[in-house]
Amino acid sequence: MDGARAVAVWRDGGAVRVPADQPVVTAFDAGLARGDGVFESVLVDGGATPRLADHLVRLQRSTALLDLPAVPDEHWRALVAAVIDGWPAGVEGVCRLFLTRGEGASPTALALLAPVGADVLAQRRDGISVVALTYGLAADVRAGAPWLLGGAKTLSYAVNMAAQRHAHAVGADDVVFTSVEGRLLEGPTSTVVWAAGGTLHTPPVDTGILAGTTQARLFAAAEADGWPTAVSDGTVADLHGADAVWLLSGIRGAARVTALDGVARGDAGLTARVQELLARR
Repeated sequence: MDGARAVAVWRDGGAVRVPADQPVVTAFDAGLARGDGVFESVLVDGGATPRLADHLVRLQRSTALLDLPAVPDEHWRALVAAVIDGWPAGVEGVCRLFLTRGEGASPTALALLAPVGADVLAQRRDGISVVALTYGLAADVRAGAPWLLGGAKTLSYAVNMAAQRHAHAVGADDVVFTSVEGRLLEGPTSTVVWAAGGTLHTPPVDTGILAGTTQARLFAAAEADGWPTAVSDGTVADLHGADAVWLLSGIRGAARVTALDGVARGDAGLTARVQELLARR
């Protein structure tokens, strides 16, 4: 393992582990030139990837939405096995799976592995401050415009990263996107969940947001535990009035929102329950 990083690429019909500093993508790859590709970020915990199956389902969905050549799940599993081989069990890692259109008729499939960042661990532990920003689209646009790739986890994350930089510039940690008419969408790298009226809520995916794997696990565990869940159209006002708000993602888990648009807020002691439910599944 080179500098606590690892890389595996699909070559000649197999998963090949390569040095982390060895080039694996040509400069003519469409993923680099145009962001034409998809990805998933999978948590490595205890030297394993217990949530890999959920991410592969979403990766295949994104692959189909971009009309990319399908890569069988067993190939992705071989790449993951190659890249996590020898990873220390006591170090949490983030394994990123990438599929790009490549060059010509040759797609690129690879896996990268690195430790989870200290900033992510701190946000998981201490919570995050959030600002609401417009995504610039009406909530119903992407459902009728498949070329906008609603629901796909693509490599085109420039807007998402710009939103997070703007949040940092105004003293916040992260973002909640809203539609032009003020409906809640998602975070740049997360799903929005809030607790209100004894129910857990999340926005509908027919707005074009990404279906959250961690949100799905939480809602399944909550329902089994007697905590009702709902898919709800919400607004920033709903978040201000909620008992608790979280941004959920596969690597960070459930990060409680401690401030929204500069207004401090609590979580009614519910974060511990959410994290316990996520640990069950």
